[in-house]
This record gives sequence, structure tokens and C-alpha cells, in this order.
Amino acid sequence: MTQTPLLDKVNEPKDMRDFTIEQLIQLADELRKETISAVSVTGGHLGAGLGVVELTVAIHHVFNTPEDRLIWDVGHQCYPHKILTGRRDRIRTLRQDGGLSGFTKRSESEYDPFGAAHSSTSISAGLGMAVARDLLNKSNNVVSVIGDGSMSAGMAYEAMNNAGAMDSRQIVILNDNDMSIAPPVGAMSAYLSRLLSGRSYRSLRELMKQIASKLPDPLERTARRAEEFARGMVTGGTLFEEMGFYYVGPIDGHNLEHLIPVLKNARDSQNGPILIHCVTQKGKGYAPAEAAADKYHGVAKFDVVTGAQSKAIPNAPSYTKVFSNSLIKQAEKDEKIVAITAAMPDGTGLDQFAKSFPSRCFDVGIAEQHAVTFAAGMATEGLKPFVAIYSTFLQRAYDQVVHDVAIQNLPVRFAIDRAGLVGADGATHAGSFDTTYLATLPNMVVMAASDEAELTHMVATAAAYNEGPISFRYPRGEGVGVELPEQPEILEIGKGRLIKEGSRIAILSFGTRLEEARKAAETLDSKGLSTTIADARFCKPLDEDLIRDLATNHEVLITIEEGSVGGFGSHVLQFLSMNGLLDDGLKVRPLCMADQYIDQAGIDKMYDIAGLNAGNIVDAALKAIEGKSSSKSSLSAL
Repeated sequence: MTQTPLLDKVNEPKDMRDFTIEQLIQLADELRKETISAVSVTGGHLGAGLGVVELTVAIHHVFNTPEDRLIWDVGHQCYPHKILTGRRDRIRTLRQDGGLSGFTKRSESEYDPFGAAHSSTSISAGLGMAVARDLLNKSNNVVSVIGDGSMSAGMAYEAMNNAGAMDSRQIVILNDNDMSIAPPVGAMSAYLSRLLSGRSYRSLRELMKQIASKLPDPLERTARRAEEFARGMVTGGTLFEEMGFYYVGPIDGHNLEHLIPVLKNARDSQNGPILIHCVTQKGKGYAPAEAAADKYHGVAKFDVVTGAQSKAIPNAPSYTKVFSNSLIKQAEKDEKIVAITAAMPDGTGLDQFAKSFPSRCFDVGIAEQHAVTFAAGMATEGLKPFVAIYSTFLQRAYDQVVHDVAIQNLPVRFAIDRAGLVGADGATHAGSFDTTYLATLPNMVVMAASDEAELTHMVATAAAYNEGPISFRYPRGEGVGVELPEQPEILEIGKGRLIKEGSRIAILSFGTRLEEARKAAETLDSKGLSTTIADARFCKPLDEDLIRDLATNHEVLITIEEGSVGGFGSHVLQFLSMNGLLDDGLKVRPLCMADQYIDQAGIDKMYDIAGLNAGNIVDAALKAIEGKSSSKSSLSAL
């Protein structure tokens, strides 16, 4: 007998609140298939979402969302949640221009009470919501779902320590997808979890605490330690208990018969913070994902039947690959070179470095702050640490960059991947700010590669530089296809290069907008506006001789960079102003990212929005020339 589809009946979570266990199991199966189907069309994060299908169903069945707040950490796993919360009709617009975000987003739905894309924020945000609820005399529940990977970050423990000390009524679900439970163990654990999370046990526990408190101190301590020891033996929850959380688990996160009673007990509890330890399997229910080493964490569009991904054939190696290969070559010549990443060995290319030098590569987990100070410690002892972190994630370690590296002038090398805009991951993952926040620091050298050959030079330059901290940035995706040098150069610190000479307009590029500068120069030359192109290479220290020459010998100077205001263009303007180079009427137009966060879209469209494509350079040049001319008719003659 064919089952009547249930997912079609669920437009929002209230539609499934009266479902039976059997119906919820069916709903979960349909939700998993819908998630697989949607991601096969859009690409995106698949494995994490498949691992929490049953947990998502159970939470929305038990809790009164959106009045009860549900916070997903990072958001990689939120696609099933979006399908159940009124967004199924748009789920195939995930990560597309004008479509759904790949992460939770407050402006997108009332079911997303907190936006996320960086990890380990959910417990802090949940505690803030719980405290606000209490101050406003409300009674809703607050549920934070955090993965075992996110629990490697110190922020999660800071939040738990605070929550435990405040005894705030908050529920944290630890989604542990790094282990498995054999069926007999899972059944016993589920029974114990139901028992330990129930009111009768909790009431008995509180009663025993009260009785113990009346005993003389030695006996009270003995009674308390005996009870904690017994619970630790059963549940393994000692760490969380020490932080003030009532620990329940581990339980099978794919078994709704186990999950729902425990969640109901937690919902109905009026005591302090509770941690429910759920064990799940990343990629659950889709064979290609279960078999993959990364459990299909992030995928391109794929064939549902075979799991084969339709990745485009690159025209050139990716910048990440060029960095990785270059660093390996440097490390072959210099045994002091070590590499550090914060839970992104694949994304930064250091997985390949680790294969060549396993004892010299360190993945510290989602702990960017620790990664930077860890590298600083290595640098004090004469090693040459390369910290490879995405621009957007390095923001999390800014205090350590300032205090532990820059102030002490330690030679830590920062390889900054995903510089500039990043396409489908949108504003949360854009590398918009690193030039601005690094170039403001004394002692810091700040470079940006204009192509993959320049990146090899900058890796070699960073390896050779021992005077203090140095950084180099490069974007996501493939390079421009230039030939890579057999032997990379060690660049002179603070010196750029002249690409093309002209006489009226100068374009000074910092980073990979150099190709757009070339296109713009062709257009301007065709209009009779002779154009110079220069590659700055360095934001700090600036090539003052190059900038002075461009300013003195051209009518218009345009700077362009893939970063926010306050970066390269601002440093150039500061130099020009302080040296009187603006006094003779030089027109300067610093092109940088607009003062806005740009949502996910195709990368070319994102740069159009940012105003950093060739057409934008041409427009800036023409408007500057027009403003300088005595008559607007001068342009019409070109």
C-alpha cells in the first residue's frame, strides 16, 4: 500500500505537532529525500543537513517554534529546517542570486531568530535570549543546536560557563556526528536518558541535594561527590556537569522514539541549563555521502542516483592549490617552516602539506585565536609558522594578531585565503576587511597577489622574511592562467611593479582586480585616454616612489582593491595628502567595496554591485576627466 505523502501537508511546524511517531518517521524520510533533491540542483552543504533530519523533525514537533527559539550553530545543517518552516517552495534557490541564504538569516524568516555562518555562537546567543526572556517575564524555551566540531572553539565553553553560573533555563543539543552507538548500547542509553531527564529523577535529585545540605560539611561533600561520580559513570557527562549543565545522553539522534521523550522532558523542565548529547551520522541516509571521507560536507550540483558531482573543469589551478604547492616547495628547502590551520585543512590546501610534512602541519580545530598565538609561540623559538586562515575567519583572532604577534614583532606569516567576494556563501564569508584591519598595525607587512605567479613570489617572500609579521591575500577559485615560475622571486619589501605605461590616467591595482584594470585600460586607450597600469603588490609599506611618479605624471589616479574602505586606497590618499601631491589638481578615485554587505550571487554580479569591475573603472576615469575638463564637449570628441 502506497503511503500518502506527508511533507506536502507541512507548510510550517504547527502542521506536524499532532503527528504520531510513525508519521514523523515517514516525514523524516521524505524530508531527507527532498533535501537531497534540492541540493543536487543548487549545490551547497549536504552532509550536515542529512545528519540532523530526525533531530530537526523532533525539535519542531516538540517545541512551539518560532515562539520557542531554535538556534542552529554555523548553519550548514539548516536546509531541512528551512524546508519545514515555510521555505520549501524556494529551497531550490539556495545560495543563488535573490534566493535563500545557505545559512540561517533573521531577515529571511521568523524561524531564524539568529543568523549564523561562523561557528560556536549558538550557546552565547541562546543565553542572551534566555536572559531577555526572563527579564521580560516570558516563558518560551530556547534551544541551541551545536556540533561537536563547533565545541572545539573556546567561545562555546565561555558561554557554557556563564550559563551554568547563571543557572539560566536553556537547552543545548550537542550534535555529535563523530562517533556511533551500537544498537544495544543505544537502547540502554535512551532508557537512561529518559529516566535522567524526567521530572521524578530531577525532583529526587533536588531533594537529595537539600537533604545533603543539612548534613555536616564532610558528609555533604561525600554525598555530592558520590552522586556526581555515579552519574559520570553512567553518562560521561562530568565536564558539562562541572560547568553547571544537567547532562543527558548520549542518545541516538536518528531514533525518533528515543529523541522525542527526552526533548519533551527538557521542554517541561523548569530548572537550569540542560545539555542533551545526540549522536548522529553525517550524510545519513544517502549512500554516496555516507561513503565519502568528508560525508559530502560541501558539494557542487550532483546526480542523485550516482552522487557524481558536476564540477566545472578549471582553466587554471586554484589559488589555494598554488599556495599549497608553493609552500610545500619552500618547506622542502627549509625545515623550520611549519603550517597551521583552524579546522580547514582541505579549504586552505594544507591537507596536501600535511601529507608531505605530517609532523610540521597542525590543525588546531575551530580555534582561530589559539592558532595565531600558537604560531606566535613557535615564532619565538625560531620556527617559521604559516597560518593559513580564510579572511573572514581571521577576524575572530584580531586581538591575538595585535597583541601576541604585531606588538611583539614576531615573524608569523598569514596566508589569507578567500580574499574578496566569494559568491554563493554571501556576506558572512566575504573577505572584505583584512587589508583594512591588518594594514593599520605597526610592524605588519601587507601584500596581495594579483595572479597565481605573484602568489608564488609572495609565499617565497614570506618564507624569507624574518623582520616581523607578514601577510598575503588571494581569492577563492581559479587563477587567471599565467605561467608559474620555476623559481619564485623574493620580492623587495614595499616595491610594486609597472605593468603598462601611459600618460593621462593611472590605474594602481592591489590584488586580483589587475585583470579588470587591463580591460579598463584597453577601453580607455581606445577612447584616446592613454592609461598606465601598476600592480602595487604592497599596501604596507607603500611603494612611495611608484605612487609619487604616478601622481606627478598623470591627470587621474585610480586605485582599486577587493576590500573595504580604510584599506589600500585610504593609505594611498594619506600619503598623497601628507606629501602635497594633491595640491596641483590631481584627481584621485579610490575604488573599494561599497559600505554594504552583499548577498550571495554570481561572483561577477557581486563585483558589479561592489563597483569593482572594468566598467566601473572606466566610468570613474571618464567622470574624473570630465570634471577636470573646461567643457563637457571635450569627451564627445574622443
